[in-house]
Amino acid sequence: MSEFSHFNQEGRARMVDVSDKDITVRTAVAKSILEVTPEIYQGITEGTVKKGDVLAVAQVSAVMAAKNTAQIIPMCHPLPLSGIDVSFTWETGGSYLLHITATVKTTGRTGVEMEALTAASAAALTIYDMCKALDKGMIIRDTQLMEKTGGKSGDYRRN
Repeated sequence: MSEFSHFNQEGRARMVDVSDKDITVRTAVAKSILEVTPEIYQGITEGTVKKGDVLAVAQVSAVMAAKNTAQIIPMCHPLPLSGIDVSFTWETGGSYLLHITATVKTTGRTGVEMEALTAASAAALTIYDMCKALDKGMIIRDTQLMEKTGGKSGDYRRN
């Protein structure tokens, strides 16, 4: 199994040694969608959710999650992040869908896909937590990498 970089000679998982990789600018964009009820949509957009400004708290949660990804994903390298941005857009054509987009950037030897995915996930979970008193039926779905740039494997963009 030694031909797989994520396994040691005993076939056990290991953190990959990236010290020989080139330092490049790397970015990743991840998205998660939260499906909510009209009541939750109204509470968030009108600022009436009792726990506070839902999207502001979710944004801080996403930043914190990206910065701490290596603490919760065992084989993930701790990275010095140079930028994190989180945006929220609503889609209200029939369903009430909140699109959460996290963009993470670093200059380093390994990518930031996990940091972007963790940020988008944490934002969705934070919104769920803040709104669950209104309705526990929210659905977190479609968490996915949308694009990544930099590194040996090159750029990726979801079609």
